[in-house]
Amino acid sequence: MPMRVLIVEDDDRIRAVLRLALEDEGYQVAEAADTPSALAEVRSTLPDLMMVDLMLGEVDGYTCIREVRRMTDIPIVIVSARSDTHDIVAGLEAGADDYVTKPFQIKEITARLRALRRRLRSSTDPVEADVILDAGPDRRLVLSTSRGAVTLDGSDVPLTVTEYRLLVELAQPPGRVLSRSALLASVWEHGYYGDERIVDVHIRRLRTKIERDPGKPQIVVTMRGMGYRLDPQ
Repeated sequence: MPMRVLIVEDDDRIRAVLRLALEDEGYQVAEAADTPSALAEVRSTLPDLMMVDLMLGEVDGYTCIREVRRMTDIPIVIVSARSDTHDIVAGLEAGADDYVTKPFQIKEITARLRALRRRLRSSTDPVEADVILDAGPDRRLVLSTSRGAVTLDGSDVPLTVTEYRLLVELAQPPGRVLSRSALLASVWEHGYYGDERIVDVHIRRLRTKIERDPGKPQIVVTMRGMGYRLDPQ
């Protein structure tokens, strides 16, 4: 069954171009011109992937992404003319997995989506064993690749595909220091050459979900000037 992509874009011409290109790639495409329509589509059909513009009229793309994140962890790609780093970081903080700035090349769009599809398929790739992490006093965090899940004190932690893949990469094996560029190459997979701060944004989001005090992380540790390290128990 083809993967379903929802395009959230208020420019009819851009939606038409994206639809044709993605249908040629074998995707099943749905469209929405504004945030209310997009949210209704997510509730009714739950697409596999989403592409969201940031400028959507009265209810902007940031709000759209945040509301979708309340419902599902499906991968979201921002496609926007806002190329300022602050705008992009705000979109990622809202819950997006990746971004493409306008004007864009169709090949870049399809490459990003293919990378997200690989990330989805590999989200249950096994590590040698489940990884048990020290999340603080009397707290137990388990990365279970056999289930493709993370639990904190026995309760599932709702991670996005990108957050999960970051944790898996850092756990192969734990204690290894990975630079931002190495994480970009292994997690984003598609020759991403943009701002490496995209890694920092996703690490911050991951920490808010697994650390007792995200400001003083004990699990995903920053190695200044080097990158990040996962500290096992």
